[in-house]
Amino acid sequence: MKRVAILIENFVEEVEFIYPYYRFHEEHFIVDVLAPKAGEFKGKNGLVFHTNKVVEPDLADNYDGLFIPGGYAPDRFRRDKETLELVRNMYHKNKIIGAICHGPWLLISAEIIKNKKITGFFAIKDDIKNAGAIYTGNPVEVDGNIVTGTDPKAMPEMVKTFIQKIKERH
Repeated sequence: MKRVAILIENFVEEVEFIYPYYRFHEEHFIVDVLAPKAGEFKGKNGLVFHTNKVVEPDLADNYDGLFIPGGYAPDRFRRDKETLELVRNMYHKNKIIGAICHGPWLLISAEIIKNKKITGFFAIKDDIKNAGAIYTGNPVEVDGNIVTGTDPKAMPEMVKTFIQKIKERH
């Protein structure tokens, strides 16, 4: 059975968490919600979410994919050493990593996007380019084991692509 982790932190863009969460369940994936610490987290619009696991770098072996929602949460993710190490481990173990909207900020801080085709919210275009990636601005972009999307409008295609990439692995 496929297993996916979704990161959660305060000020997450709710739709970018909720939509993939339920789509992964529809695909009969085991879904874990990971955060730098256990507890309760509030989205940008006040919805409350709970984590069922704390981020640990060694968890990379337990998952087929990692999904990074946007909002302001990625700015918080990138400050946590354990989360950065988990992303690096997932990348180096060739697991599928999805990042939407501001999610590529975490990929930038994990230093895994140099020379990769990456998309994201237009406001972080310069950050993506300055990290050495090729910013495409396409709604969805795939480069190796990284799937990125621009914003909530890209969610259907982006999540479908993320799911397909995971299924291709088995």
